[in-house]
Amino acid sequence: MNTPHPLLSRRAATRALLCAPALLSLPSLGQSDPAQATPRLDVPYVPTPQSVVDRMLQMAKVKRSDVVYDLGCGDGRIVVTAARKYGARGVGIDIDPRRIAEAKENAEKAGVGNRAQFLVADLFESDFSKATVVTLYLLPVINQKLRPQLWRQLKVGTRVVSHDFDMGDEWPPERTERVDGKTVHSWTIRPEHKKRARAG
Repeated sequence: MNTPHPLLSRRAATRALLCAPALLSLPSLGQSDPAQATPRLDVPYVPTPQSVVDRMLQMAKVKRSDVVYDLGCGDGRIVVTAARKYGARGVGIDIDPRRIAEAKENAEKAGVGNRAQFLVADLFESDFSKATVVTLYLLPVINQKLRPQLWRQLKVGTRVVSHDFDMGDEWPPERTERVDGKTVHSWTIRPEHKKRARAG
């Protein structure tokens, strides 16, 4: 439910058409007025199926004390589900002000508006350090670009879960599952990742 970027292979490019908008050249943090001009979207927005959302949160072992950051949140369903089902707090970030407006509305309708925050922001300029769980639906090129930022900002023990796409050979997933024809990968931030981030 996140934001892709063109891939080099035909197969990956085809999969890209099923993903959500790109997170490049995003508006500045906090500009969530849906009346703003919508940024150019590389591909159509397609949300993560609810069955996959549920499994992502299960794999992340979300609980009430968690803070869930969804990068490329779309209509906010991951954050809303985490708040409604587990009582967690959440922050969703997306390029498209229309999606942010929709996410806020969905959170209010679900009765979790007080536990969910949604921002229009550039992921590569955002601070995820308060997260205890991070969820993504981004293409590999974006995941890999975010990887050093996640290692640098996230606390040891933070869980990371991705729909469909992994983090590359430098960070193989600890666990991979199939859900209704989709793939879910999970990782945990460990001390060695912090050391590698500091080493540059």
